[in-house]
Amino acid sequence: MNIDRMVMAFAGTVVLASVALGYLVSPYWLLLAVFVGLNLLQASFTGFCPLATILRKLGVTPGTAFR
Repeated sequence: MNIDRMVMAFAGTVVLASVALGYLVSPYWLLLAVFVGLNLLQASFTGFCPLATILRKLGVTPGTAFR
């Protein structure tokens, strides 16, 4: 699995967990989904993703979106 797929899988998992926690525990958990969405939006414009940087340093195979 390359960095691009890992970033998308992680973001999707965090958003789903945030929505579930927002429904079951407290609506404040939805702020986590907002944070992930904003981070994905800024990454689409700048090409910078903190998770991609961490994964690159861990030696994960590079993708095409994050370099």
